[in-house]
Amino acid sequence: MGVAILLVMAAGVGLMLTRRLPTAFALVLLAVVIAFLAGAPLTGENSVLDTVLQEGAPALAATMIAIILGSWLGKLLDETGIAGTLVRKIVEFGGDRPTVVALGVLAVSALVGTVTGSAPAAMLAGIIGIPAMIAVGVPKVTAAGTVLMGIAVGIPFELPVWQFFSTALELPIPTVRGFMVKLFPFALVAALAFVLVETRRRGTEHAWSLKSLDSSGSSGAKSRSRRAELGDAPWYALLAPAVPLVLALGFELAIIPSLLAGVLYALVTTTRPGAMNKRLLRTLYGGFEVAAPPIVLFVAIGILLAAVKLPGAVDALEPLVKAVSPQNPVLFVLVFTLLVPLCLYRGPLNVFGLGAGIAGVLIATGIYPAAAVLGMTTSYNQVFGVADPTSTQTVWSAQYAGVTPQQVMVRTLPYVWAVALGGLCVTAASHL
Repeated sequence: MGVAILLVMAAGVGLMLTRRLPTAFALVLLAVVIAFLAGAPLTGENSVLDTVLQEGAPALAATMIAIILGSWLGKLLDETGIAGTLVRKIVEFGGDRPTVVALGVLAVSALVGTVTGSAPAAMLAGIIGIPAMIAVGVPKVTAAGTVLMGIAVGIPFELPVWQFFSTALELPIPTVRGFMVKLFPFALVAALAFVLVETRRRGTEHAWSLKSLDSSGSSGAKSRSRRAELGDAPWYALLAPAVPLVLALGFELAIIPSLLAGVLYALVTTTRPGAMNKRLLRTLYGGFEVAAPPIVLFVAIGILLAAVKLPGAVDALEPLVKAVSPQNPVLFVLVFTLLVPLCLYRGPLNVFGLGAGIAGVLIATGIYPAAAVLGMTTSYNQVFGVADPTSTQTVWSAQYAGVTPQQVMVRTLPYVWAVALGGLCVTAASHL
């Protein structure tokens, strides 16, 4: 029966790769088929309807709320001009020095990456950042990759991601936070190396002009006029993306109140009291639109996790998975590093797809401790978030820069592969 379940999983990967079914639909279909193959009854305890569909669908509810709040804060950063101001300041500071401008955009991308992921984060940093980099001579592929590598630097501190791994792997938030802090240096070094190496190796290409800004005015009146014309946010509002991170990381405040504090800070530092209610509602509703795709995916992942944790599925899969899973730390690093490409193109190790189910199997069968599975999946997530040509942020950044997602994948993959290797080494040293 275990072989049949694995074949069904392989068929599900085929459906996702060939785009015959959207990922969320394919995961739900997989979950139902796996549940029936595992001998689950239609209703009652450990059943298809009551356990897999009813209990599985809201299993990641805390993650969904965190996603909505993160998207809400992202909409506020966009509407109030905070994100645009951050990028403009960096461009003005960098002048016509391509590497300095790229490093500045990288820093802003990392900051917004801590708030919200996926395409919204890429848009917040990239709408101004990508043409600004190209205008000073950064090659298009490098410009798109810089935004993506920057977002990947912020991912270890993205609070909704903490909540997702905590809920999906049934680990406490401090455990997730502890590993993310260890993963961050690898992501940061790889991103800096990408910018420094790629901007020097590829030289400069001038192919996109950015509207010049007259910065000659020095009087207060001219400064206010210029800020109003550009829609710049006040300097103290630019701290808004860091507020949730400081509260969650520095003061160990829970994720949802930390995100709410960020929303309130962004609001009160940019909005007149009379306009607060309208802006809050408008951006909240906009945040729902942004959050809808990942929420649908999290509903499907919850259902799949419920299916692979059924007693019948665990009993069927345990001997097969145990036979192919290395227990030696060196082999663990070697094997799972070589398997990194399997998280691309929505492959079987993509944690926002079938990879979540495989992680559930590894934990449910007791092959690896949950903390080791956390290290493996978060390492793969760094690769998926940057190089996967099917991820929304990669598609948006590449197309906005005027290149293909495959070109971005080829250029960024060596760097994020190294990040995954670092994460797997830490995992093996800490938990095996």
